[in-house]
Amino acid sequence: MAITIEIDHARTRRAAQGQSQSPARGQAPVRKPARSPCQLGGPVVPQGVKGPIRRLKWLILMLTLSVYYVTPFIRWNRGPNAPGQAVLLDFAHGKLYLGPAEIWPQDLYLITAAMLLATLILVLVNALAGRLWCGFACPQTVWTDLFLLVERLVEGDRRQRLKNIGAPLTTKRVAQIATKHALWMMIALLTGGTLIFYFTDAPELVRDVIHGEMSPTALTWTLVFAGTTYGLAGFAREQVCTFMCPWPRLQGAIWDAEAFTVNYRDYRGEVRMSAKKAAEARSQGLPAGDCVDCGACVAVCPIGIDIRQGPNFACINCGLCVDACDGVMARLDRPRGLIDYESWDNIERGRAGQPRVSRLLRPKTVGLALACVALAGIIAVSFLTKTTPQHSVQHHRDPMSVRLSDGSVRNAYTVKLLNKSAAVQSFTLGISGVDAALAIVGHATADAITVEPDGSETLRVTLTMPEPRDADVTFQAIGAGGQVVLTAHDRFIDR
Repeated sequence: MAITIEIDHARTRRAAQGQSQSPARGQAPVRKPARSPCQLGGPVVPQGVKGPIRRLKWLILMLTLSVYYVTPFIRWNRGPNAPGQAVLLDFAHGKLYLGPAEIWPQDLYLITAAMLLATLILVLVNALAGRLWCGFACPQTVWTDLFLLVERLVEGDRRQRLKNIGAPLTTKRVAQIATKHALWMMIALLTGGTLIFYFTDAPELVRDVIHGEMSPTALTWTLVFAGTTYGLAGFAREQVCTFMCPWPRLQGAIWDAEAFTVNYRDYRGEVRMSAKKAAEARSQGLPAGDCVDCGACVAVCPIGIDIRQGPNFACINCGLCVDACDGVMARLDRPRGLIDYESWDNIERGRAGQPRVSRLLRPKTVGLALACVALAGIIAVSFLTKTTPQHSVQHHRDPMSVRLSDGSVRNAYTVKLLNKSAAVQSFTLGISGVDAALAIVGHATADAITVEPDGSETLRVTLTMPEPRDADVTFQAIGAGGQVVLTAHDRFIDR
């Protein structure tokens, strides 16, 4: 299979193979699809567009940027000895704070489950409407839109920016370039600095920056992240979405003909010709499509592709071409939807003159939705039942057991008590399952073991059995109220 998805589309195949498309007798000639700047090897300079999808993208851009920039400054009271930042990845103590939840390295299974859930949701969205994530909420898309907005405000829209490419430098042009890159760098530095806030206390780091006391490590990583933002959103842009991101390649494997992706209704748009020629052709009883081959759909595409050539693996499903085409159709007093969010199966039904069918609910999407709900439930239950203290036991292997002079057998264990709360906790140790004497090296058996907040205590424990036998043993951590708080299981060995 080729990189692009093969479609049973005669015109698309001939155009892709470079073959001429001879019109049938009595038909007007078909104009060759316009080639995008990306196909011509030049930079992609997208045109600004207005419409409901563009407004939705601006809304999502403001929402995602607000969440990104504001979240590090949200406070969360976890009590004394605990950070007050709602979302914090604390590398120094090996913990991730998410509101009321504290995730330790021992909770890695929860992070793995959350990543699996995100993957399932992404596949579900793809089965419903293709690459909506890529077109609306992906960080590369969001920051590229922001950088393009700055570029348009400073240098003008597409026509003027295309004129600027290769034009001689003037004082005005130098000022525009300097202003644009200065604003880009400000956004990039703000972005890189905000990302650092997720790894340290944000207000404290802001104070350090104001007083010029920012640590070399924080400064280095801020510059690294800022440089990455500046390079990817300012220069790489569509190259990231087309070549660097793995998702377009995966898209070819999970492409769904029932998903509502951006498609061109060629059965309505062909044969392409100007509005005047279309009126003349129709008056003579000749076929004429609604597409006037204005190229607006190509001009607004941030990737630089022509959606009229059929589904393309590089398409991020942003829908800006839908707004552009709908605007042209409105000015020509023709129905909207020549380019629209539509399933490929419905495109083929339209060619055959069959009614369109919406199959958002089908076994694939229902199964993925149920899997997402089930996994989300498992994660929620795991979080709710997760305890702050933990208890682990490891049997000493060398030797497994020691036979004493009186005939009894002694086994040694390493018992670890972990306190993942912000308060001091005390435990006493006990055992069940065997008739053996418990001893804690360095402590009296009845002594309470105190574990500091976010700390752990490692104990060497021995069990001595007068009448030795192989048996399962349960170690118990008993709280201050006398209740068994934690249990851990091991084995007593008689060898």
